[in-house]
Amino acid sequence: MSSLTPKSAVRRIFIDKQSPKAHHALVQTSEAVRAVAAEAGLDRTAVELINLRVSQINGCAYCLDVHTRAALRAGETTQRLGVLAAWRDTQLFTPTQRAALALAEATTQPADTAAQESAYATAREVLTDDQISAAIWVAVTINAFNRVSIMSKHPVRAER
Repeated sequence: MSSLTPKSAVRRIFIDKQSPKAHHALVQTSEAVRAVAAEAGLDRTAVELINLRVSQINGCAYCLDVHTRAALRAGETTQRLGVLAAWRDTQLFTPTQRAALALAEATTQPADTAAQESAYATAREVLTDDQISAAIWVAVTINAFNRVSIMSKHPVRAER
C-alpha cells in the first residue's frame, strides 16, 4: 500500500460478519435490553430516541439510518426526530423521555461527571429504578453497536 493512499481507502472488515458469535451475543443482549425496557415501562419510542441520540453523539451514520426508520415505525414524528439533537431547547419531549435522553448522553460521555450527576439527579425525580437501569442499558448497547458499525464502516444505502 502506498503512503499516498488515504486512510479512508483502507478496506475494513465487517467485524459482525468476521466474528458472528460475538455479534450474535450482542444482538441477544439488545433483545434482552429491549424486553427489560418494555417491562420497566419505557416504550419503544423512548428506546429509539435513546438509540438515535447516542448514535448522533457517536456519529454513526448506519445506526442513525436504522433507528430513524425504527422510530418512524414506532410512531415517532419527523418534527421530533429533526430536533432531537437539541432536545433540551424544546418542549416536545416528555419528562420521562428527557430524563432518559440525559442518562443516554451521560452514559455515552462518562468522563463528564457533572453532566452524569445532573442526569442521574433528574432521572431520580422522574424515572423508577427499573427505568433508570433500562435507559442506561439501552445506551450501553447502542454504544456497542455504534462501535461495531463505525469500525466496520457499514454503508448507508439509499432508499429505493
